Amino acid sequence: MLKLYLTSQTNICIKKINNIKLCIFTFSFFLCFTQHLVATSTKNKPHLMLAHTWNEKIDTKNWWMSEKLDGVRGYWTGKQLISRAGNAFHAPKWFIHNFPSVPLDGELWIGRNQFSELISIIKTKNAEKNWNKIRYVIFDAPQVNESFEKRLAFAKNWFKHHPNPHVQFIQQEICLDQTHLRKKLKEIELKGGEGLILRKPGSPYITGRSYDLLKVKSFNDDEATVIQHFKGKGRNANRMGSMLVEIKNGIRFKIGTGFTDNERKNPPPVGSIITFKYYGLTKSGVPKFASFLRIREQF
Repeated sequence: MLKLYLTSQTNICIKKINNIKLCIFTFSFFLCFTQHLVATSTKNKPHLMLAHTWNEKIDTKNWWMSEKLDGVRGYWTGKQLISRAGNAFHAPKWFIHNFPSVPLDGELWIGRNQFSELISIIKTKNAEKNWNKIRYVIFDAPQVNESFEKRLAFAKNWFKHHPNPHVQFIQQEICLDQTHLRKKLKEIELKGGEGLILRKPGSPYITGRSYDLLKVKSFNDDEATVIQHFKGKGRNANRMGSMLVEIKNGIRFKIGTGFTDNERKNPPPVGSIITFKYYGLTKSGVPKFASFLRIREQF
């Protein structure tokens, strides 16, 4: 009887040990798999220089001033063209012909108010012919260990001797004072542009947000989640008229302007995140004169 009891207890102990081993193995596998996902999702993410928002207290006299393009950030690693999230674009070989073996920072761009068409092209794998519409607008060469002016001169000199018809350089001019800045901003916005970028002369390429790089816009912008679509009336009958959105603090409101005809026919889906512009907040925190800018794409 004692022998049977001891045998039974031994079997119970063995089962418990095996269960513990299984739990440890499962946990270890899950931990390794999670770490692998994190590593692969961030491994190729470029370390970009990002702009702060300009305010009147910052003196930007004699800074470089250029248009803020409403395109998609594109980083040339020296081998491939990737997004700010680290995903490779399906750029044709002829599009990146003669690109250097050193990194470049720029923007994929078609033209003002052409963001939706740009997104459609770069998201499609077999859209090689349509890439002819896109330009790679270069504004920096991050790993050239020199001042901004010399980095840009390096990139310009490279393509002078290794031409590529799909490459352009952002036009830079000296900001004389705030009056000049505001005049230039108004000029760009009247043409349908988004705003301006200011860069401190002689500045290095610093990863992350830097006060050497400033964005200037006459409006604020933010992101919101699409909650519901509402049918339109009149010329917008049988397509979307407006949408209900929610911002991070839980406030909900409608957006009914800023959409192209195509965007009304194929609106951003419920659950997607959009970028909108607005002009201040009401006392209850609702954005004033909110207008659709674009859908936020995860590349």
